[in-house]
Amino acid sequence: MRELREVFFVDGVRTPFGKAGPKGQFWRTRADDMAVKAVRELLRRNPAIPPERIGDVVLAATAQVGDQGLTLGRDVALLAGIPHTVPGFAVDRMCAGALTAVTAAAGEIALGAADIALAGGVEHMGHHPMGDDVDFNPRFASERLIDESAAVMGRTAENLHDLFPAITRERADAFALTSQQRASAAWANGVMRETVVPLAVFTDDGWKVAERDEFLRADTSLDGLAALKPAFRAGGRVTAGNSAGLTDGATAAFLAAEETVGELGLAPKLRLVGYAYAGVEPHLMGLGPVPATKSVLDQAGISLDDVDLFELNEPFAVQVLTWCDELGISADDPRLNPYGGAIACGHPLAATGVRLIAQLAYGLRERGGRYGLTALCIGMGMGAAILWENVQ
Repeated sequence: MRELREVFFVDGVRTPFGKAGPKGQFWRTRADDMAVKAVRELLRRNPAIPPERIGDVVLAATAQVGDQGLTLGRDVALLAGIPHTVPGFAVDRMCAGALTAVTAAAGEIALGAADIALAGGVEHMGHHPMGDDVDFNPRFASERLIDESAAVMGRTAENLHDLFPAITRERADAFALTSQQRASAAWANGVMRETVVPLAVFTDDGWKVAERDEFLRADTSLDGLAALKPAFRAGGRVTAGNSAGLTDGATAAFLAAEETVGELGLAPKLRLVGYAYAGVEPHLMGLGPVPATKSVLDQAGISLDDVDLFELNEPFAVQVLTWCDELGISADDPRLNPYGGAIACGHPLAATGVRLIAQLAYGLRERGGRYGLTALCIGMGMGAAILWENVQ
């Protein structure tokens, strides 16, 4: 019987995340070029990995059209100078794009189809707003297969507030403030220097260096958050302040087999312990990480108390608070998003997963601990969770 191989996360990087739209720093930058920059920096930082040894390049995008269409893994690999003998492909699982790229690549390594793989994601939400070029099948509505709100993520967040009235606007705003404060501290303390790749971009004002996330708001206050109007429903609780901003960005990571780590003398950061994807009602998509988290912990035979660090995506504060309440984790637990999250830095859909993993690796090294969890919710009613072991 074939034995599966252990898979390790070697390194991961991301671009700064820019505001989507004409005023954002990446408006005049192609999506695939953002991904190329992340890949090239990953190659530069890991000279012990010969590019020709990469077995596959897996890149995700939610809107697979225009400058992030075609077969991203292959196209970006060629543009980044990786030899033509290295194959590549694209995946889409909306917000879990990069996480799915990682688990798909890990499967290749575990089965021996590749020794090293490159995985990541890109999303240029300025060039490709959510829902553009999408033709929803009319049967979804006519046959009432899903609630109509399932197609608008902000409305699904309001649905969570309805379902869990104990999660108030005030709690959501308080969590958003903490995210901004922690992210600002992380930037000030140099935490992001290890994982964020600056890049030269052309703007209306000429060339500049993009080196910081554009949604950071160090001056955020509870009074300021409370003054914001609901974004998706009159009298609602979801605002621009307690949600992740629409952003552009790219990520890339190296995964390797245990034998290859030893052969090349690599210094991996994390061992992949297990992963799970789960489905929930589409109009309650924010619940997705709850069953996914429970599933991956069951696989590993451990409890939440055994996990030393959580990197949970923050598309909406209510989604994180739902996860906390359902699993019995305090929203101010020091293990949860210690460097802030998407409310502060943004959520460029298919790119986010590798940001979570890279921050988790940094946090486990600096703070200590054995196990870490990366998790997020996924549009149309899904959730993802990956459990990692610290090997630094």
